[in-house]
Amino acid sequence: MFGQLDQVEQHFIELTDRMADPDVAGDPKRYAEVAREQAGLRATVAAWRNYKSIRDQIGDAREMMGDGDADIREMAKLELSELEPQLEGLEQELKVLLLPKDPNDEKNIFLEIRAGTGGDEASLFAADLLRMYTRFAETLKWKVQTVSANATEVGGFKEVIAMIQGDDVYARMKFESGVHRVQRVPETESQGRIHTSACTVAVMPEAEEVEVDLQPADIRVDFYRSSGPGGQSVNTTDSAVRLTHIPTGLIVTCQDEKSQHKNKAKAMKVLAARLYEVERAKHDAEVSEARKKMVGSGDRSERIRTYNFPQNRITDHRIGLTLYKLDAIIQGDMEELVSACTAYFNAELLKGEEDA
Repeated sequence: MFGQLDQVEQHFIELTDRMADPDVAGDPKRYAEVAREQAGLRATVAAWRNYKSIRDQIGDAREMMGDGDADIREMAKLELSELEPQLEGLEQELKVLLLPKDPNDEKNIFLEIRAGTGGDEASLFAADLLRMYTRFAETLKWKVQTVSANATEVGGFKEVIAMIQGDDVYARMKFESGVHRVQRVPETESQGRIHTSACTVAVMPEAEEVEVDLQPADIRVDFYRSSGPGGQSVNTTDSAVRLTHIPTGLIVTCQDEKSQHKNKAKAMKVLAARLYEVERAKHDAEVSEARKKMVGSGDRSERIRTYNFPQNRITDHRIGLTLYKLDAIIQGDMEELVSACTAYFNAELLKGEEDA
């Protein structure tokens, strides 16, 4: 492992030098590629340099343990008690950093939220989830844009698709795919009974054009008039778009824009992402069960989380984590939850690599 880390550090230095090369600096596209690769190694190099520094300090402290002065030996003992756990933690961190990267981690995503069982209450929960993810995205300076929305009369969504753009969006969001269950007393409930509803969340990496082969002959395009809740006309022209991918039967609609062209362009992006997700799921099914869990299969049948409002409790069933701060999380304070999921699945992936 340490030889590999030395190579990573050397490559990082070479990339840094290359960025200062006038030929590279003068070519925006080339410079961006080098800068992106260098940025991807920065955390690993910083952890490795920190590891080497602490390892040297431990070596010095162990030498001091042989000193004739009792006070110096005591000081060295204290230093070792602080430094050795730090070194252990850094070694684990470096093992995770050296794991093969998911090629989708740096991509933007399409976030798809669908109301499931629970009627109006499920549609309201879909709106709550969209708001939660939007506010979390804002804390990370990500850009959120609604692509398609099927609103309900009560202010919720039967289905909503948003595009989220920024740094490492898929890496942070990929473990959100699955069934999200909510337990709370609906506003319309006069007896104060707790109802259980559910929504499905799918996180799909944005597909590059080269990754998905969309043939025009395979796509049926229908234009129709946009409508709002209850079928009320909100547009006097046939600007809404429905795309049907004939080979798979996948259907995508978009009516957010007033222009046919813009709606079709958005719908094509969503269709490409869905097809890419289908192909990725097929690939995941071919690898080991452990690895499939780590990279996130997006299995929508899996209940991943319960949001219990009366108890202010949120439980992630996959990692066995319960937090009593649902009020803050539903407002977008998701960092602890997202980080815990990432740490858990990285540890499982590391276990799988070590057992292989």
